[in-house]
Amino acid sequence: MLYWAFIFFVFALVAGLLGFGGLASASAGIAQILFVVFLVLFLASMVFGYVRRPPAT
Repeated sequence: MLYWAFIFFVFALVAGLLGFGGLASASAGIAQILFVVFLVLFLASMVFGYVRRPPAT
């Protein structure tokens, strides 16, 4: 998911440099959403991984 966020970010940069403002804005928005979803899933996996860890003996 982080890969796709990066791809949309690069696409937004290229579109912005070429003057396609609407397309750049849409791509940047998609990249932002994908990055937030990545962060939420990453943090959830960290929390659930910590919770499911067997107790230290």
